[in-house]
Parts: sequence; C-alpha cells; structure tokens
Amino acid sequence: MQHVGYTIGMVKLTKIYTRTGDSGNTGLGGGERVHKSDLRVESYGGVDETNAVIGVAIVHAGGGVGEAGKMKVLLESIQHDLFDLGADLCTPIKKDEDPAMVLRVTQGQVDRLEEAIDEWNKDLGALTSFVLPGGTALASSLHVARTVCRRAERGVAGLIEVEPERTSVLTMMYLNRLSDLLFVLGRAANDGGKGDVLWAPGKTRETGG
Repeated sequence: MQHVGYTIGMVKLTKIYTRTGDSGNTGLGGGERVHKSDLRVESYGGVDETNAVIGVAIVHAGGGVGEAGKMKVLLESIQHDLFDLGADLCTPIKKDEDPAMVLRVTQGQVDRLEEAIDEWNKDLGALTSFVLPGGTALASSLHVARTVCRRAERGVAGLIEVEPERTSVLTMMYLNRLSDLLFVLGRAANDGGKGDVLWAPGKTRETGG
C-alpha cells in the first residue's frame, strides 16, 4: 500500500520494500504505528482498491474520444482525488495540526462529484427496475468499481464510528457520492442507459405446481 508518511509537497519513494511491516504493523502518516488489521488501515486500503478498479475502467474507456473520452478524463481526475483521500485517512486528525501541511479532502471535491452526477444523469432514461451489472465492458467495469467503492465507504463509516474526532466525515461523503457517480457512468456507458440490463424479479422461480 502506497500511503506511508505524507506531508504536502514532499513525496519521495526510494525503496519498495522496507521489512518494517514484517511484524504485522504499519506506519500511519503521523508516524503512529498500528496493526495492519486496524480499521484505519482497512479504510485507506479500500480506497486503494477503488482506485485500482477505476484504473481498469479507464483502460476500457479506450483512446479518449467522444463520451468515453470525457468519462476517461473524469475518472483520471478522480484517481488523484482518491490518493488525496487515502492520504487523509492515513493521517489521523490532530487538534493542533497545521492545515497547510496536512492533505485533507475538501467540500469542493465532494461538490464536484455532485455536479458530475447531475451532468451525466440528465440525459439518461428513467429506470423501471434495478440495474444488473453488465452490458458493455466499460459499464461492467464501472459497476465493479461502484461495488468496491461502496465497500470502502462502509469501512470508512466504521472508522468514523470508533474514531470520530480523528477522521474527517468528508472522506465518507466523497466515497458516497463517488459510488453514485460510478452507477450513473455505468448507465451512460450502456448507450445512455438504453443497453442497461434490468432485474426481472422472480425470473428464475418455478411457476405452477
């Protein structure tokens, strides 16, 4: 996992393995060491997974033309946001921290996702049932990203529950909006929703008898 000690303006990776985690512990952004099963480590690990599967969606978006090209640019910007979010979670909030030296997710980043949701959703047809993951390769990869993002959101929600004063609620808000956006983008990638695979309740149930 790439989120080790982080200070704004200072990122330097010179060695990939350090052996410092061989005992099952890892270092947070402020220097504190915790077990790798710690909720905080699990939380930013979930964000890292989300970023990785979005990378797969970017590959499926192709060479960057038309709607897929616009989607690719948006997803690439979100990958940068997710590194910000991971750095935020990796560094527990301190009452005396210097805002200029600690990277935190901002309300503006959350607002930008809401604007993107509205923009991409406005031309989609109304849903008459729940959408099954599927359709195009791009849509399917976006649905995978959505579910991984939801899991990351649940992890952050659990962290906020046990460490509310050390964790920014904006991290959970960002992931919540992101999962909604990934759902909308998945529909957009299915020919504006026309190619959505819809759930047919009870489709495989036995009838009669």
